[in-house]
Amino acid sequence: MAERTTVEIVDPRLAEAARDRLDSLVSDRVASRLTARDATLWGPDAESEAAIRLSWTTLHKSSRPLIGEIEALRAELRSEGLDRIVLAGMGGSSLAPEVITATEGVALTVLDTTDPGQVADALAGDLERTVLVVSSKSGTTVETDTHRRVFAEAFADSGIDAASRMIVVTDPGSALAELAESQGYRRVFLADPDVGGRYSALTAFGLVPAGLAGADVARLLDQAALLADELAADSPDNPALRLAAALGAAHDAGAEKVVLADTGSGITGFGDWAEQLVAESTGKQGTGLLPVVVEGPHAPGYTDADATATAVAVGPADDVAAVATTGPLGAQFLLWEYAVAVAGRLLGINPFDQPDVEAAKKAARTLLDNPQALTASEEPAAVIGAVEVYGSLGAAARGTLGEVLREFAGGVADGGYLAVQAYLDRLDDASASLVRGEIARRTGIPTTFGWGPRFLHSTGQYHKGGHRNGSFLQLTGAVEEDVAVPGRPYTLGTLQLAQALGDAQVLADTGRPVLRLHLTDRAAGLADVVRAVQELTR
Repeated sequence: MAERTTVEIVDPRLAEAARDRLDSLVSDRVASRLTARDATLWGPDAESEAAIRLSWTTLHKSSRPLIGEIEALRAELRSEGLDRIVLAGMGGSSLAPEVITATEGVALTVLDTTDPGQVADALAGDLERTVLVVSSKSGTTVETDTHRRVFAEAFADSGIDAASRMIVVTDPGSALAELAESQGYRRVFLADPDVGGRYSALTAFGLVPAGLAGADVARLLDQAALLADELAADSPDNPALRLAAALGAAHDAGAEKVVLADTGSGITGFGDWAEQLVAESTGKQGTGLLPVVVEGPHAPGYTDADATATAVAVGPADDVAAVATTGPLGAQFLLWEYAVAVAGRLLGINPFDQPDVEAAKKAARTLLDNPQALTASEEPAAVIGAVEVYGSLGAAARGTLGEVLREFAGGVADGGYLAVQAYLDRLDDASASLVRGEIARRTGIPTTFGWGPRFLHSTGQYHKGGHRNGSFLQLTGAVEEDVAVPGRPYTLGTLQLAQALGDAQVLADTGRPVLRLHLTDRAAGLADVVRAVQELTR
């Protein structure tokens, strides 16, 4: 018996508040119009963008031909002893494949970083068995192009024909498609150009790397297909309409944060994928839904008063959650895509653009073009142990790191949030993620965590375009062994620092408080930061 996909609005007050919105969505035939790709659903300002972003509603059908193509290529690769798949991709090009493969327990090395140590570790794998999937919708994503260059050189240095190990996923006509053709790359998969990156889980961007790694992509499409008719129905029982109505009602009541916790769904890392979908789709024009991914239903921040506790559940939710969704992964992808697009209508925004993402990229490019400005950045306001402190400090500049953090946390706006942004190695420096829960538990401040630069392709849009009540704690670290970028006048370490400083500059220019802690020794510095966080109090 197929696993049912449901949305339960557990909180009776939220259910009552959502009822009018749900009735309106049904009477306006929003679900059927969305399935029919009606670009007028979000108003005239969004119509031109929406007209070229709605093919995701029928991917459970249109992506079927990929199944055989992926299976044939995987068999071909394995016959040659090529069974290690490395994915170079950012945002929508990496988050879905990572969730799919982690949930199915198959190995996929994901490179969505510019950290030299993490990239070097990926290079240190067995290149004789390695294939690189280069995945970029635009074909010009700087991180992905960097990974391609680094691996191409490593393959060549090992006496391997680099082109034979390159598989590309991109949009038709992109610069990457043209490069792949001219270089004779092994295979190019052209994705549907009328699907935005964060809605691309069931396109070639999600399915090719996951399928080559061994995931059952046919099952994902089957799961989505079983729910598709229900999502297209103009009915109050439509789970996507129910979820959208709940999120819209909660936002209008002041709960702008959506706190996501897994309660035994069997899906690994779903919150990280949903985080991009929600933040980048809704966080603009000074409004939006801020996703806060927490470690579980008992984690600090799950039941904050100004948040909607949302469980990705295995069965009926307990009384802690306000909303719960159940269902298999393929169905959950499609459910959340429908719901977030409809929530955009309720919030009065265009869920398919990302107007504030480019600002941080431009600032980083400016710094890369002027290396002197990058290396001659401001002097630290304080040096405390293995941590250099950058930012505007008061009396805390003469105190401990705990006092620095206490002063910064004390400046978070009422009803605001604190975002921890770690431009570090998310494998070797994984303990940095513990900071989120500790800050939330000790201060009561809603706290998010993101690895840089991957969050720039995700929550970065909300940080600059959403509600103007965020404060930002950056963690950067010294680079022990840098990695040169072939054909470029910079290293990975330089690029990583430029991305951090560029984003900090844009945030500061828009009035957002930023504190940067630079770890001169990563292990010792992280230990210092954790100890300082433990000194925080409400």
